Amino acid sequence: MTKAVWAALIAVLAVAGVAHADDYPSRPITIIVPFAAGGPSDAMARVLAERMRVPLGQPVVVENVTGAGGSIGVARAVQSPPDGYTISFGHLGTHVANGAVYKLKYDLVTDLEPVVLLPSNPMIVVSKNAVPATSLKELIEWLKSRPSPPTAGTAGAGSGSHIAGVYFENVSGIRLQYVPYRGTAPALNDLIAGQIDIIVDQTSNSISQVRAGTIRAYAVTDDKRLASAPEIPTADEAGLKGFNMTLWSGMWVPKGTPKEIVAKLNAAAVEALNDPAVRKQLESQGLEMTPKDQLTPEALGSRQKSEIAKWWPIIKAANIKVD
Repeated sequence: MTKAVWAALIAVLAVAGVAHADDYPSRPITIIVPFAAGGPSDAMARVLAERMRVPLGQPVVVENVTGAGGSIGVARAVQSPPDGYTISFGHLGTHVANGAVYKLKYDLVTDLEPVVLLPSNPMIVVSKNAVPATSLKELIEWLKSRPSPPTAGTAGAGSGSHIAGVYFENVSGIRLQYVPYRGTAPALNDLIAGQIDIIVDQTSNSISQVRAGTIRAYAVTDDKRLASAPEIPTADEAGLKGFNMTLWSGMWVPKGTPKEIVAKLNAAAVEALNDPAVRKQLESQGLEMTPKDQLTPEALGSRQKSEIAKWWPIIKAANIKVD
């Protein structure tokens, strides 16, 4: 092939790419949630998907692809065509921690394009109702007094609940026996049933059960009390200084997705997040809304990189590893 023909082919492909971006979207878009249906990530994704279809003019469907702490679902998105029709939904666990836990066949930073930084989810320390403790201090004393390590549910190795549990161990001096599940929803079900002792869970996942009285809450890991649950103290207020952690979420698309398409997806997500009805739904779940000046692809990319620098050393020191 001559240089002239090659140059002409590149030009044609470039024009085709622009036309494709201008025509986007022309069919349904899929958001891959790497956890089980009914969990906090699934709930947030479905609220946003329903509202994003309005500016996009196409259905936005949620597909749950579970397993390996969310890494299987992320891999599905990474391997999808970079055409804007597959979105990777995830959080601190799936798009930061998993890089230090699993031998991934993809790079969490270079193989994905950030779209938008989504609301954050403070963690909350909750136990089964049979635990006699009524304060965080009493809970820690009870956990330390067990003849064998108390059981803590997680959404899998390296998940947000697992990292939070390890952080809880480091700050409190307790030792836990982790019980992995395919998402936090089934872990919460077993906590309600009394099959496990505690979860350091996402607030949005547990708050409704706390309100219903089926589990007991002790503290949130934010630096301030939640507007949706002001009666629950922060960990600092409850006597566990330094136990602060926020499970932020985001949306990504495969590397190479045209910038015009990323911009359209970002605009649709921002419109959804600014909708008063959507904000009310998310805030009622205990989520902290993202500041408006942070609703950009650049803000998500920066947050992801800074969290990798913070959490990877902690995860590796705890020897959280899955082959």
